[in-house]
Amino acid sequence: MKTFTSTGKMSTISTLALSLMLGTSVFSAHAQKTISLEQALALAEQNDPWLHGSKLKQSAVENRSVATSSLPDPKVSISMMNLPTDSWDFDQEGMTQFKVGVSQMFPRGDSLEIKEKQLKIEASKFPLMREDRKAKLKTKVSELWLDAYQAQQTIALIESDWTLFEQMAEVARASYSNAVGKTRQQDVIRAQLEIVQLEDRLTAQKQKLETTIALLNEWLHVYDSSNLDDVFDFDSQPNAFGVSEQLPTIRLENPSLLKSTGYSRNKLAIEFSDHPAILAIDIKRKVSEKGIELAKQQYKPQWGVNASYGYRDDMPSGDERADLFSVGVSFDLPLFTENRQDKQVAASIAESEAVKTEKLLLTKQMISAVEKELRQLNRLSERQSLYKDNLLKQMHEQAEASLTAYTNDDGDFAEVVRARIAELNARIAALKIDVETLKTVARINYFFAAVPSHQVGDGFKNGSNAKFGDK
Repeated sequence: MKTFTSTGKMSTISTLALSLMLGTSVFSAHAQKTISLEQALALAEQNDPWLHGSKLKQSAVENRSVATSSLPDPKVSISMMNLPTDSWDFDQEGMTQFKVGVSQMFPRGDSLEIKEKQLKIEASKFPLMREDRKAKLKTKVSELWLDAYQAQQTIALIESDWTLFEQMAEVARASYSNAVGKTRQQDVIRAQLEIVQLEDRLTAQKQKLETTIALLNEWLHVYDSSNLDDVFDFDSQPNAFGVSEQLPTIRLENPSLLKSTGYSRNKLAIEFSDHPAILAIDIKRKVSEKGIELAKQQYKPQWGVNASYGYRDDMPSGDERADLFSVGVSFDLPLFTENRQDKQVAASIAESEAVKTEKLLLTKQMISAVEKELRQLNRLSERQSLYKDNLLKQMHEQAEASLTAYTNDDGDFAEVVRARIAELNARIAALKIDVETLKTVARINYFFAAVPSHQVGDGFKNGSNAKFGDK
């Protein structure tokens, strides 16, 4: 019959309990570059090539609008007319002349003015597209940063329990080899198995952290927009960094609008009407309406004027010949409009009507997306409260109780392991809920992005002042 020596076992268990309380990590902490969420957002916005490219495209359209409003260049013709082929003498025949002519065409109706206004309206959509890009960028970078934070903190949680599980395995081996207590061979194997599984979870989280940092790094490349012709030095960009250890605060935009008591889809639709993506569709609709006006100008004739001066040499007898001057007007007659002008106007009207459906479709998608995220946020908040108020506390108490029972030789070793694993899983789950809550808030905030009240055409200054902070 096995005898139980309480002194040796109590000493080992005391060490085990102390490690449990202190959460000692066997992994040495090393200093590395860290970046906060605010720094990441600033770097991503200030160094996004898309935003700079959008400004260049806007400038191109604005310049094109000025060029479009100008009349086409006049045409000049220079010719020798009616030279006699028998002698090629310039003064032989009265019809022979040196002729210089100029002609100028005028576009149909008000087509130049309409085209200029159309391009100016089209140029005004680029600032809206940039605001939409910034809102999407903020959501994307926030999600990547939070994913990196979750992986980083999960690694910290696993590492904090590593020593404990190693000591639990050592206790099991010592107790089994000394043939004291109730330790069985399967307890030793179970303890070793948990360490292996813990190592696998740790490796998986490190993989997640590294891949997320690689994805996040895409948005943090600092570049000089004034030297785009230079070869971009990708090797100079930071590729190994961590994120801050503190969970940031992301506040929900327009929380009063999303309250269940005053919730209204119509109010949401009105709120979304000021979203840059919706306003960009309004600009697109105005451009298409100008396209209808432009198509209707095809019913009007296109006019042209021409003038020419013909110089004639004196007659062989010495008498002078009068020079000739000609002037004329030309225009076309849009008589057969059924298969051309009528169809062009009909096509422009159809395109304009199609844009209206785009606005309705996007508004429906935005309302549906907000409702989905809002329902998820409500459930995540409930789970946060459940974990904070009950589950984490109870898991910890259960782990403590199972450890105490095992210390007093009144519990099962497997139960100690299960309780400790359950507590670790609960802490990781609570971390995931906190991160998913902030990611959901970030996604909801995208739909409430607003256009700045200052002049929309004014962009933000290029360049980056955001720096990586040291941990």
